[in-house]
Order: sequence, then C-alpha cells, then structure tokens
Amino acid sequence: MSEEIVFYTNPMSRGRIVRWMLEELGQPYRTEVLDYGTTMKAPAYRAINPMGKVPAIRHRGVTVTECAAICAYLADAYPGAGLAPAFDDPARGAYLRWMFFAAGPVDAAVTAKSLGWRAPPERQGMVGYGSYEQMVDALETAVEAGPFILGDRFSAADVYVGSQIGWGLQFKTLPDRETFKAYVGRIMSRPAAIRAREMDDALISTPG
Repeated sequence: MSEEIVFYTNPMSRGRIVRWMLEELGQPYRTEVLDYGTTMKAPAYRAINPMGKVPAIRHRGVTVTECAAICAYLADAYPGAGLAPAFDDPARGAYLRWMFFAAGPVDAAVTAKSLGWRAPPERQGMVGYGSYEQMVDALETAVEAGPFILGDRFSAADVYVGSQIGWGLQFKTLPDRETFKAYVGRIMSRPAAIRAREMDDALISTPG
C-alpha cells in the first residue's frame, strides 16, 4: 500500500479545507486538480467518488471523501502532528462533537437559509439543527472560550469548523459576530493556513 497521499481538488471548492489540513500535517502529498463538468465527472474520477465532487484523497489503498471525514482521517493517520486527541483523551469528545456539528447542523442550516427555506416553529423538531438561530448560538459556544475549540490546543476541528465560519463571514451566511471574527482571525493567521491559501490562489490565477 502506498504511503503517498493523493489529493483530488479544485481551488474553487471545499478542497481548500483539505489543502489547509494537509499543510498542517507537514506530510508530502500529490495534488490532482480536476475541472468542473469535465474531469470531475469523468469515469476515472467517478470510480473514486461516484458523486463526481471534490475533495477526495487516496491513501494506503483507502479512498476518503467529505471534508470532515478527510480531516478526521488524516489527523488519526498521522498522530505525530498532534491534530487529534487520542481515543483515551477526554478532549476527543469535544473534538468530534464540534467537527461533526459543523458538517451536519451548520452546513444544513446555512444551506436552508441560503435557499430561503425555514422550518415552521411547530416542525423544527424534524430538522437536525432546529432553527438557524439555535445553530448559530450553539456554534458560538464552540469558539467563544478560545483560543481554539479545545482551549489551548489547535486541532483538525479548528481547520474544519474554522473554515466553515470563515466562509460564513465572507459570504454573509453567518452573522458578523465579534466572537466569530476573532476566532477566524486567530486561526487563519497560522503559517499552514497562509501557505494553503497562497497555493490555491495561485492555481486560480494560472491560465488553463
């Protein structure tokens, strides 16, 4: 099984989250850039991800898709990077809780709001996030104590949750709360985050 990490992405996608994660790991990886509507939908890539979407990784004969799953997988695959609490560490509960809260309720609530859909109050129990407002208030509790989700420990949860919050502020899908702005400012100034942005921005600016 190959130890090489193969990273399938497009610089204008959620692959930017995984790029940041890979840069935090400090492990070598190979990038395969796919185009929307062409190579991303071609049979060769659909054999990797039947959804025809990025990002995805291949590592040790394993395919992983979905940003939160990729971040969690990589953090566990390379424990020396210190990006995930060990299984017997009490902090692992909060780590998993908030990473998958962002992948589930946050993503769903933001998407619903962007599409103009809102569950009536009497039916909020049918959706996992209840209401958009409830989701936002809960998300704020994850980052308000700081500096990171696990207190003084930066983790893969900050890569994933922080990316979601950063995009929420950028595209106005999350409220402009001081707690969110301060948190994003802290994590986005990390050297790995800066490198990742520069690499993806360079791909966007390169013709063809």
